[in-house]
Amino acid sequence: MSDLLTALILGGSVLVLGFRRGEVLGLTWKNVDLDAGEIMVEHQLQRINRQLVHAETKTDALAATLPLPQICVTALRLRRKVQEIARKAAGELWTASDFVFTTRYGTPIEPRNFNREFTARSAKAGVRRIRLHDTRHTCGSLLAALDVHPRIAMQILRHSKIAVTMEVYTHIPSEATRKALRKLGKHLDAQDQM
Repeated sequence: MSDLLTALILGGSVLVLGFRRGEVLGLTWKNVDLDAGEIMVEHQLQRINRQLVHAETKTDALAATLPLPQICVTALRLRRKVQEIARKAAGELWTASDFVFTTRYGTPIEPRNFNREFTARSAKAGVRRIRLHDTRHTCGSLLAALDVHPRIAMQILRHSKIAVTMEVYTHIPSEATRKALRKLGKHLDAQDQM
């Protein structure tokens, strides 16, 4: 996973779509419909007991068909081209799989290597260090800041419970919260001047 394009597309999928690491690494081409602009999230790739396991997401609530923003459609079309070039370059060393994100030899990307690459790319870009999972928080916070209804954010983030969406992923105060705090501040200022 050394090419910058793959890193950008992976990072974009995590940030824009709120993907978990396992979901983005477990994504297969059969679950991507670029013509319809949709992506089906139903599998994840994880290392369990020293083996890479490609399995269904934990619950039906976590499986979802999501519309793809145009930026993701464009990035995934580029990813397909880059993967085809890598397949030709690898020749007989290529391992056939349906994974969207693979090494230059077609094998699945190691989850820990993805974390290391994310950290290295962040440092190289001069971005403060955050955990990969924090990009899901960013996605949730951006959805909240854009006044996306919590039920819609819950679907995008594939939470099984609305409480998780509300308590964990909405760090941005709503306009109503800002307005209430400004009102409280003015009231306290007025009391202070008496």
